[in-house]
Amino acid sequence: MDVDPVSEAMRLIDRRDFLPTAQRRHADEDRPLPLRAGSTNSQPRTVAAMLRLLQVRPGHRVLDVGAGSGWTSALLAQLVGPTGSVVGTELDPELARWAAGNVARYELPWASVRPALPGVLGDPEGAPYDRILVSAQARELPQALLDQLAPDGVLVIPVAGEMLRVAGRSLEITRHGAYRFVPLR
Repeated sequence: MDVDPVSEAMRLIDRRDFLPTAQRRHADEDRPLPLRAGSTNSQPRTVAAMLRLLQVRPGHRVLDVGAGSGWTSALLAQLVGPTGSVVGTELDPELARWAAGNVARYELPWASVRPALPGVLGDPEGAPYDRILVSAQARELPQALLDQLAPDGVLVIPVAGEMLRVAGRSLEITRHGAYRFVPLR
């Protein structure tokens, strides 16, 4: 029987390690948990669904927008392996520093989390990316992120309450249900 890479990554990267001490007792609950300043650690079922839509493979270069506690960045790093790379960006500088430390404890040197640059969405300097995961809700599909996508890349992003999977520069968009996220700023 084949092992589902997403399930295996979620088994190896413990959500508890990416939660504030007061929230760790809730780590096994399938719900978003508060981090700080309105940020949340996303519901595990939602994270798994997004990672499956993203179809991350070993060796991919991945951008994780809205990295939060670093949990998704670490999960992505587990999926891409040491031949890949993951760059997480987080708007809240203090949360980004904490997330970077969380990821570092897992000894995944091909993954990093850093504060987002003011007024810059994603990481245009590091583009193009094979995969882009966005864990915050956009009002509309952001052109800035589409511009950072490799020609055959995949972007998974909640837009106006709906999860979208955007494939390639041809912008083949599929819709995957209703979701709620903190706003993408």
